[in-house]
Amino acid sequence: MGDKQGWGEGTGKAGGSHLTDISICRDLPNIEVITFSVNSISDLEPLRQCQNLSELYLRKNNIASLSELFFLKNLPRLRVLWLSENPCCGSDPHRYRMTVLRNLPSLQKLDNQAVTEEELSQALVDGEEITAPPARGSVENGCRESTGSSTAESTTETASELLNLSLEETNKIREELGMKPVPRDKFSSFSPRETDCNRKNRNNVLNAILLLVKELDAEGLEMVQQTVGRRLQAFRKKELQEE
Repeated sequence: MGDKQGWGEGTGKAGGSHLTDISICRDLPNIEVITFSVNSISDLEPLRQCQNLSELYLRKNNIASLSELFFLKNLPRLRVLWLSENPCCGSDPHRYRMTVLRNLPSLQKLDNQAVTEEELSQALVDGEEITAPPARGSVENGCRESTGSSTAESTTETASELLNLSLEETNKIREELGMKPVPRDKFSSFSPRETDCNRKNRNNVLNAILLLVKELDAEGLEMVQQTVGRRLQAFRKKELQEE
């Protein structure tokens, strides 16, 4: 059986789109179902804000440590979790399952397998209690701080790699939505002063918005169109005033 399909109000789906940054979840406290399966997610901290979350699908990502469960422990409504095929599952399936259930005893289903009362009791013995978040390097706004001096050449290469990756991801999603690809000359017309971090964050937000737009009906799309239209008018008015 595959991940949950069929999405209505209070749900979000972004599977198979190479997502790494899910910071947008901090602004979705009422979302109830999220599918992030088959991506490149490693940090679950933004999910701690989703207090209404009941189902979370994270199969086949880059979650390296079960310490990431720390960010899910205070989600009172979480009942379904799919975490298999992540590095954190390790080579011992029993220890993995017991640790998850010890820290998330309210789960009713883990990795598409129902949770039993016997397992919850056994988890108190065989599972590891997670009391602290995973250790990370110094981060700010989702981007790691530089740990040493770097040459202008390496900085330029990094920016180019990020740009190529963001362009590829954005155009892949636009193709799925039946939209024309963004030409490279327009996509790369950001201010040279803009940091790689800001560019990456902006395109992650764009990717998430495009994926959510795909789930809207005609009425919802009209509301988005009206809101975007007003926003564009405000930008154009500001540009005219600055000139």
